[in-house]
Amino acid sequence: MPLIEDLQDPKLLEATLETQRVFDGNLLHVNRDTVGLPDGSTATREYILHPGAVMIIPVLPDGRLLLERQYRYPLHRVFLEFPAGKLEAGEDALLCAQRELLEETGYTASEWEFLGVLHPIISYTDEEIRLFLAKGLTAGEAQLDEGEFVECVAVSMDELVAGVLDGTITDAKTVSGIFWAQQKGLR
Repeated sequence: MPLIEDLQDPKLLEATLETQRVFDGNLLHVNRDTVGLPDGSTATREYILHPGAVMIIPVLPDGRLLLERQYRYPLHRVFLEFPAGKLEAGEDALLCAQRELLEETGYTASEWEFLGVLHPIISYTDEEIRLFLAKGLTAGEAQLDEGEFVECVAVSMDELVAGVLDGTITDAKTVSGIFWAQQKGLR
């Protein structure tokens, strides 16, 4: 049984027959499509269009990782997460990552490494998050957007893993970022 080899298996693909825009927001847009299924029947698919984003894994000189505590309204709680932000139309992902790191944390980095792409919620959005590792950090002053409130914290890898395992850290992009950081040998 193929796992990774055949991700475009024709017997699983759906064909878009009709698209209707249901909602146009400032950030998100919602579509409702009618699709043809592999067995010839049709179904409805509702999904959110997202402009894409970046996430940064900032490594401090002492080896700890820089994260943010931030209130997330949809779930009405504070989350611990890596710095991240939305891509502007036509913006290069690395430039966006550099901008977001500076704006949210005040840090700049002398070394950048592209790690990969994350699809955080494949069931109802086309969002892609490009992941970057940032090293050689230099502290500066955050340049938060109006209405943005973020607290930066330095956390060890052991604390991060413990937070995932005990359910304290549940943000999907941050959990994925911890995996990537481990693969890069960060401790």
